[in-house]
Amino acid sequence: MKKSSNEGGAVRVSKRPLAYRIRRNLYKDWQLLLLCALPVLYFVIFHYIPMYGVQIAFKDFRAVDGIWGSAWCGFDHFKRFFSSSQFWPLIKNTLGLSFLQILLGFPVPILFAIMLNQMKNEKYRKFVQSVAYCPHFISVVVLTGMLYIFLSPRNGILNNIIQFFGGDPIFFLGEAKYFKMTFVLSGIWQNAGWSAIIYIAALAGISPDLYEAAQVDGANKWQRIWYIDIPGILPTIIMMLILEVGKVMNLGFQKAYLMQNAQNLAASEIISTYIYKVGLIDAQYSYSTAINLFNNLVNIILLVTVNWIAKKTTENSLW
Repeated sequence: MKKSSNEGGAVRVSKRPLAYRIRRNLYKDWQLLLLCALPVLYFVIFHYIPMYGVQIAFKDFRAVDGIWGSAWCGFDHFKRFFSSSQFWPLIKNTLGLSFLQILLGFPVPILFAIMLNQMKNEKYRKFVQSVAYCPHFISVVVLTGMLYIFLSPRNGILNNIIQFFGGDPIFFLGEAKYFKMTFVLSGIWQNAGWSAIIYIAALAGISPDLYEAAQVDGANKWQRIWYIDIPGILPTIIMMLILEVGKVMNLGFQKAYLMQNAQNLAASEIISTYIYKVGLIDAQYSYSTAINLFNNLVNIILLVTVNWIAKKTTENSLW
């Protein structure tokens, strides 16, 4: 802005032209804008532009006719999925795995972060933290191979222990009743340390004065955790829980598909693996797109609902 005076002596402020202000801001913050450009381009190219193809969920898509040339069929593919014999087993397996993962896996990073925060030995804490992070960087393919080796009924470590105590070997990946627990526990082992980072950061932001005041008042370690640590990271916990519920229907396809076999198919067939089979293997593109669209709509509804509940009950939410 620049100031100018009129005949009456009053000061009149005149604004710079909009184009000038835009050029000035671009010149001033071009480094930050350049950094932002790459992730923005990524999401535009790989997430927003492909939305154009969602319309084939409402068409009988034929590759020779293209997306625009294919005939509209309305909600026929959705009706087919809802009335199919696979619908309820897929919903049951997907929701069962997701909620078990939240129930068992969500509290572990929180507890781990609190435990690390209470450690006095700095070197030992960094060592434990580094060891806990390492499994996150193991490829899902490698992890699945490790599970097949460790849980082998012939020479797996776990079955060797079972046999040592007089039990019979169990093929954990070959029986449907063991699939969910194996899937969830292996995921906790791989990701708990990495997921704890955000809680460790939240704990680091708590004022040391609160701990000093609590110690002066005679609070023990458990009371400091209950009255300082947990309330201090509660907003972070709620936001992370909302995000977890928002991806309930989007279980990791790669791990489920690699762990899947004919023996555990009754428990391991989830929506993402089913979409892969009917979409890419059977080339039913419109049908698989309709299933995926339904899957994403359920996630959006869950995300909005849980966010609304959190906002009403705790006044903490994503928006």
